[in-house]
Amino acid sequence: MARHLITSALPYINGIKHLGNMVGSMLPADVYSRYLRQRGHDVLYICATDEHGTPAELAAKEQGLAVDEFCAQAHDAQKAVYDGFALAFDYFGRSSSPENRDITQHFARKLNENGFIEERAIRQVYSPADGRFLPDRYVEGTCPHCGYDKARGDQCENCTRVLDPTDLINPRSAISGSTDLEVRETKHLFLLQSKLQHEVEAWVARHEDDWPQLASSIARKWLNEGLHDRAITRDLDWGVPVPADTWPELAAEGKVFYVWFDAPIEYIGATKEWANAARDTDLENRDWKSWWYEADDTVRYTEFMAKDNVPFHTVMFPATELGVREPWKKVDYVKAFNWLTYYGGKFSTSQKRGVFTDQALDILPADYWRYFLIANAPESDDSSFTWEHFTATVNKDLADTLGNFVNRVLSFSRKRFGDDVPAGGEPGEAEARLGEEIARLLAEYEEQMEALQFRKAAAALRALWSAGNSYLEEKAPWLEIKTDKDGAALTLRTAMNLIHLYAVVSEPFIPATSAAMRQAFALPDDTATWVSQDEAKSLSAVPAGTPFTVPPVLFAKLTDEDLAAYKERFGGEPEA
Repeated sequence: MARHLITSALPYINGIKHLGNMVGSMLPADVYSRYLRQRGHDVLYICATDEHGTPAELAAKEQGLAVDEFCAQAHDAQKAVYDGFALAFDYFGRSSSPENRDITQHFARKLNENGFIEERAIRQVYSPADGRFLPDRYVEGTCPHCGYDKARGDQCENCTRVLDPTDLINPRSAISGSTDLEVRETKHLFLLQSKLQHEVEAWVARHEDDWPQLASSIARKWLNEGLHDRAITRDLDWGVPVPADTWPELAAEGKVFYVWFDAPIEYIGATKEWANAARDTDLENRDWKSWWYEADDTVRYTEFMAKDNVPFHTVMFPATELGVREPWKKVDYVKAFNWLTYYGGKFSTSQKRGVFTDQALDILPADYWRYFLIANAPESDDSSFTWEHFTATVNKDLADTLGNFVNRVLSFSRKRFGDDVPAGGEPGEAEARLGEEIARLLAEYEEQMEALQFRKAAAALRALWSAGNSYLEEKAPWLEIKTDKDGAALTLRTAMNLIHLYAVVSEPFIPATSAAMRQAFALPDDTATWVSQDEAKSLSAVPAGTPFTVPPVLFAKLTDEDLAAYKERFGGEPEA
């Protein structure tokens, strides 16, 4: 089977993420990783907190903590939330790790040796009010291209154009709001992306036809506009230091690498962290380099990210890897997502609009959120979260279609036949039709998962659940038992086999619920990781006589009172 390397966009260290961040990278990566593992593939799912840059320094200062202490605490807080969402990372690292520092410095040295880094004197924005040079992200103003008045000095999040702070109209300090800004001279290292333009174009051309249109169009837009040389160092106290053996003067001045230079390299760094963690605990011998170095023929690498991260991963990081002139693994497939909005507007912490991941888990278990978010993933366009839509989806799909089916079947069978799966007669025409339909829908589900079409995969999974309800309504065992007890027993045994099938194939979406469904049956050797087409047709994995229990309600229906309470707490009206 294939080796699959999977990464999702690194969540920034500064604060708990909202639901849009979850559905735009980490959650679909987890769903896909789980699916591939079930199909028997060798999977390595790597992620990490992105810890460098000015926002981390400022947040630490606000909390009265040293920046390394702040980042350590914030990393643990984020990891706890992701554990709550059942994200099955193989490793969740930190971009401030020694491993990332060493590999980032190695990349910089190699780029310099190959003529792709240049030291330049530049004029940079300085804020007397703040007493510091302002990194790009901390200069705000109006975008000269689209007129968005909250553009940052590195990129306009509205039109995604890459900017320099001096491009902004009416610039101001994002720290103090001061418009009393000066431009002073300082020295920085530049990555000469312009010299790599043709190589990046050729590399993208080999891949873009296979990528989703969203990813390929963003990459092509950047390339058509031309790659510009970019400063890759900053005047900060926190970051990967410029190595003194190569740039002694800049190192003496305390220059560090720009967060967008070292953050993608952390995918490699975190993989080395994963290997070192095992070595340190004597768990196993992990070869981190086999996933990244000379791995083109042995590893398929898939990245998950929202559209604002696409340029950095389809153009800038590949340019870095190409310039190193070493055989580091480059991405094969970029799964890009649009944005999840909140009633058509942006999630906002300051305005208390929207749901953040820790709050979501305080309200309901993770499977409610996992299913809803993936079933409504913003793949072809932005999608809007509303409490009305969330409530309707939970009630219809999870509570009624799946949860009620499981409860009806197991409760009725226990009441009429006891605590073991009943035997009943031989399968008939209705069971044959059901088996064919289940096999067809399972093939559709597999096809959409292989294609990373998550909304369509969710629709196929929902159709699998619905097929069980249709069969139950057709056979009506609550009536059948009055005239044909063996027939009713067959119907219930068949339905119980559907429950077990649902437990297996639903695991990527709703792992906790899947475990509860599987554990309902006391099978002596339940090692099924997936369901074959023949098994789907025969529906015989759970034989007669198997003891079973009735699990607690899998999904509670949400009431009008719940809906009103959610909207009052989080806001529930479109932006004006």
